[in-house]
Amino acid sequence: MTADTPVRIEDNGAGHADVRVGDILAIVQKHERDGGALIAILESIQAEYGYLPERALRIVSESTRRSLVDVFGVATFYRSFSLCPRGKHLICACQGTACHVRGGPVIVEEFQRQLGIDPGETTSDKAFTLETVNCLGSCALGPVVVIDGHYFSKVRKSEVRQMIDRAREGMENAEIEEDKRIFPLEVSCPRCNHSLMDQRFPIDGCASIRITGFFDHRHSWLRLSSLYGSHHLLAQHDISPDTVLRLFCPHCHRELAGSRRCHTCGAAMAPMPVHGGGMLQICSRRGCRNRTLDLV
Repeated sequence: MTADTPVRIEDNGAGHADVRVGDILAIVQKHERDGGALIAILESIQAEYGYLPERALRIVSESTRRSLVDVFGVATFYRSFSLCPRGKHLICACQGTACHVRGGPVIVEEFQRQLGIDPGETTSDKAFTLETVNCLGSCALGPVVVIDGHYFSKVRKSEVRQMIDRAREGMENAEIEEDKRIFPLEVSCPRCNHSLMDQRFPIDGCASIRITGFFDHRHSWLRLSSLYGSHHLLAQHDISPDTVLRLFCPHCHRELAGSRRCHTCGAAMAPMPVHGGGMLQICSRRGCRNRTLDLV
């Protein structure tokens, strides 16, 4: 096996993937230099191919001297990883207890009827993948559905068709002023309790959230929109998509680190208490739009 050898595989009839050994080895070497672990390697492979091809996992096993059982174990344990190609649009419907009692199963059944697929499957045109999860972190807003990183709360059966159409058109076309799902939050540091709001630097017409990001051995100030549902941000330095940052409070300089992992990409979520009750969780990966709101 040479570094430039192209390998063509078939994944259980789900599609084909061209896996180049050199590309996989480069990913492994990069994360070994950076002190990364297996999860980071798999995240980069999935970002490249859209899923985890079997041949790529075998190359990772051989090059890292990890057992194939361990590699596949991690790949199948985290819901953010997929062993089969996913559709252009990913629909995640919560089936946790709170969403279940509010009609979550009915919502999933309607998505199944509209798309003609079951959970875990992808439409024949590769446009949509439907998945169910046990919790999306917004129990008080159930039933909750996430489409391409955008949260829909208190979903009704009659809204499913419109949600699918919006996904086809592009979620980014939503107007902030007209979207009732978008509302302002005021957050603080979970360590020193100092407000993270910056009135001097408004985004979307509201005070921004000021935090510090660390990547590539340097710090950068970040300003995030405080509107829940908006993903606008400004940064001191250019940050490449897919970069995972360490996020810090600009006041006490302690890391905004929690135990939760992003259900979309597997990166760490940064917790920020919400004034009046609740916790805002923001994914630390540049480009991932996952934000969750835990209400208390």
